[in-house]
Amino acid sequence: MATGRTHRPATRSRGIPEATVARLPLYLRALTALSERSVPTVSSEELAAAAGVNSAKLRKDFSYLGSYGTRGVGYDVEYLVYQISRELGLTQDWPVVIVGIGNLGAALANYGGFASRGFRVAALIDADPAMAGKPVAGIPVQHTDELEKIISDNGVSIGVIATPAGAAQQVCDRLVAAGVTSILNFAPTVLTVPDGVDVRKVDLSIELQILAFHEQRKAGEEAAAHDNTVPAPVGRDDSTDQGPDGDVPAVMPA
Repeated sequence: MATGRTHRPATRSRGIPEATVARLPLYLRALTALSERSVPTVSSEELAAAAGVNSAKLRKDFSYLGSYGTRGVGYDVEYLVYQISRELGLTQDWPVVIVGIGNLGAALANYGGFASRGFRVAALIDADPAMAGKPVAGIPVQHTDELEKIISDNGVSIGVIATPAGAAQQVCDRLVAAGVTSILNFAPTVLTVPDGVDVRKVDLSIELQILAFHEQRKAGEEAAAHDNTVPAPVGRDDSTDQGPDGDVPAVMPA
């Protein structure tokens, strides 16, 4: 069985823009759902709506893959599933190690979507000696002392970091030194890596803060709209309010 070490995706060599690469998983998810319902073809408009993008952008993205669909028919669902899976490197086995088996790491280990998307959790690694040998999702946890050997033995090129922030950079350095060239970082810190190593960061607190910003803005817009509907007081003309000398307002504006 092929491993991630010996087979790399060809997207960059084919000149596919990073923004397009980032959208390919969205298309694949939508197409997989259609495939599971035995839908044979789909129009660009229908697929774009399911993926949450506009149809013009979708057609442009697919042009990089060499797929243009058939006028009046649309795109062949099964072929697109294969084509996108191939471009993303999902038609082969990608062994992955997860480092840091706390609550988040254990949740990731129990996630059932890895295997169906071309990823195999090869090992779970933690620095706590008490965790060694403990099964999580049916996989025994191994100590970080074994990290380099585990990566070498399994041909791992993708590592997932779910450690506390303070340990993340050291773990990252060891992963890279052992041959890992792609890292998914769940630790709340920015990692420094050499050229040739790709890092994707997932920070749930940042996403929540962005949502909080939008909620605050919506609340402000609603308050402003409410203020605009409040009628001005009647029975008084502020323009005639005068001070003792008849020419200075009794209350100056702030």
